[in-house]
Amino acid sequence: MTPTITAFERSPDRGAGLARDMRVRWTLEELGQPYQVRLLSFAEMKQPAHLALHPFGQIPTYEEDGLALFESGAIILHLAERHAGLLPADSGARSRAIAWMFAALSTVEPPIVERSMAWLFEREQSWYAQRLTMLDERVRRRLGELSRHLGDADWLDGDFSAGDLLMTTVLLRLQSAGIVDEFANLAAYVARATARPAYQRAFAAQREVFLQAQAAAESAPAR
Repeated sequence: MTPTITAFERSPDRGAGLARDMRVRWTLEELGQPYQVRLLSFAEMKQPAHLALHPFGQIPTYEEDGLALFESGAIILHLAERHAGLLPADSGARSRAIAWMFAALSTVEPPIVERSMAWLFEREQSWYAQRLTMLDERVRRRLGELSRHLGDADWLDGDFSAGDLLMTTVLLRLQSAGIVDEFANLAAYVARATARPAYQRAFAAQREVFLQAQAAAESAPAR
C-alpha cells in the first residue's frame, strides 16, 4: 500500500519548503519510496477526521497499512528504520544518528522557532527589538556549538543520515534571517544537503502545491 501523508492546501510558508511535511517528503525521496499527499485546508485540520490522526490538528500525518502516525520526527524515524539509506547499519553509528535527530528537534529547533514566533506575533510591540536581541543570542549560541562539532566534516557523524536531514530543515528556518551565514561551515553544510537530488524533488513537489493554489486563487472570480 502506498503511504499517504498530509500537507497544507495553502502553506503559510508560500512554497519556501519550511512546512514540516517537507521533512517527510524529503525522507521518502531519499529512500526511494512512493507516496501520496492529501491536502488539507486549515478548517479541515481541525475536523474530527483529521484530529483522529493528529490530536493537535497539525500536519503532517502518515498512514500506511492501518498505521497512522503524527509528528514529523516520529514519521522519519519510522521510515528510516524500515528502509535502508538514512540510518547506518552499525549499531553505534545508528544510535548516534538517532541522537542527532533528537538534537535537531529538541535542542537546536526550539530557540529558532521561538525567534520565528516572536517575529510573526510580537514585532509591533515596543519591546520587540530588545527581545529579538536576546533571542538571536540564544540562536547564535546553539549554532556556535553545532558549528564547533561539525568542524570541517561534511556531515554530523559519518555519512549523511536522518540526523542531517532533520538538522538541515531546522537550519533552513533561519534562511531569511541570515544568521546561518555567519557560520561558514554551517552555510556550506546546508548548501550540500539542499543540493541533494532527493531534496530538490521534495522541494519542487511542495512548491508546486503552493503555485497551483496561488494560480487558482488568482483565477477565481471576484466576489
